[in-house]
Amino acid sequence: MSGLLAGHRILVTGAAGTIGRAVVSAVAAEGGTPIGADIAQTAWVDYLVDVTSEAEWARVVEGIEAEHGQLDGLVTAAGIIHVASLQDTTYADFRRVMSINVDGTFLACKAMWPLLQRSSAPSIVTVSSVSGIVGGAKFAAYNASKGAVRLLTKSMALSGAREQPAIRANSVHPAFVEGEMVDGIAAKMREPAKGHEKMRSMVPLGRFAEPAEIATTIVGLLSPASAFTTGAEIVLDGGLTAE
Repeated sequence: MSGLLAGHRILVTGAAGTIGRAVVSAVAAEGGTPIGADIAQTAWVDYLVDVTSEAEWARVVEGIEAEHGQLDGLVTAAGIIHVASLQDTTYADFRRVMSINVDGTFLACKAMWPLLQRSSAPSIVTVSSVSGIVGGAKFAAYNASKGAVRLLTKSMALSGAREQPAIRANSVHPAFVEGEMVDGIAAKMREPAKGHEKMRSMVPLGRFAEPAEIATTIVGLLSPASAFTTGAEIVLDGGLTAE
């Protein structure tokens, strides 16, 4: 442990998910206090919350304020994926993805902003995707949502730069990460095992990312070591978008 986040209180949404769990562990390993939020109750989750509910976020704010007084970092890792062509995506499918991925990110950031204003080194990291930078034929809703998160983050970075101290905001853009989401994509294919191999073959480094690798980058962005980094998009794709 190097103590990069010593004394920092970090809220992580989607704390029960692949990336969220890794971030909670990494924050704790760096001396910070992780605060997990998710709709599913697990050992990593301190607050049960529907990220699309403004009323539930108000309840989380009250709880964090009472227990911690302020917040030093926010990681919005809550998100879902929908794999289908435009014609096979219903409006209900589209709205659900947008609601969780975009509305959930917006509501979390808006709700936590006053608590972040009390920190001496506040930082927001949103979890977007390479699918927020490049398109895919069967990712209409997911592409739209992650692209929105990317630009929402840039807008927050510009607003946050006017605060004293500045609230930094950056987005991370993973490609394929070992875990539930990759397994879910493969399960939609005719032969899931071959689907895994096809996805691996798309990555120049020849493998999927480990959740801990994504978490390490997020911890760096949360820490004072990245004090001059805001409005950036950090691509973690093993070279996938370099081609």
